[in-house]
Amino acid sequence: MAAPSSNRRGEIAFLLAQLGKHAADQFAERISALGLVPAQAGIVCAIAADPGRSQQALSEQLGPLPSRVVSFVDDLERQGWVVCRRNPTDRRLYALYLSAAGEERLRELSVVARRHEQAMTAGLSAANKSSLAELLTGIAARQGLSSDVHQVYRGIGGSGSARAAAAAAAAADDAAAAAGDRAG
Repeated sequence: MAAPSSNRRGEIAFLLAQLGKHAADQFAERISALGLVPAQAGIVCAIAADPGRSQQALSEQLGPLPSRVVSFVDDLERQGWVVCRRNPTDRRLYALYLSAAGEERLRELSVVARRHEQAMTAGLSAANKSSLAELLTGIAARQGLSSDVHQVYRGIGGSGSARAAAAAAAAADDAAAAAGDRAG
C-alpha cells in the first residue's frame, strides 16, 4: 500500500474515513472464517455483555429496526450460538443468552479482534497507541458518539456492512476485556 500523499496533510477526516473503511473491511474478512458477519458478531458481543435481555431491549440499544434484530438473532439461534428463553418476569418477552457454542464463538471472536487490533496498529509503540487512543476518544466524545453503543448499528443494513464491521470489532474488544475481567 502506498504511503499517504504529502498533498493530503491536514485532511484528518479523510484519513479517519479511509482507515475506518479499511479496518472494517479487514475485520469483516477475518470474522468470515468464523462463519460470522459483522452484525452477528456485534449481537453476540452485546448478548454476552448483558445476558438475559430481551430482543426488544437489544434492538433499543443497537438501534436498527426490531425486525432486523429478530432476523439476526434467528440466524444465530439456528446456528446454535444463541438461546432464546421465555423471560421469567414477562412471558411476552424472550430472554437472550449465548449457548456453550456461542460462548466458544465469542472467545474465538475475541482472539480475532485482538489480532485485528495488532495488525491495524503494527509499527506503533505502546506510547503511540496510547496517545492515538486518547486522541480518538476525545474526537469521538466531541462528536457525541456513545462509548457503549457504536453508532453504526443505527443503520445496519446488509450483513456485510463495513460500518457494522467496525462496530463488531470494537464490541469484540470490549467483550474480550469484560471476559478477562470476569475470569481474573
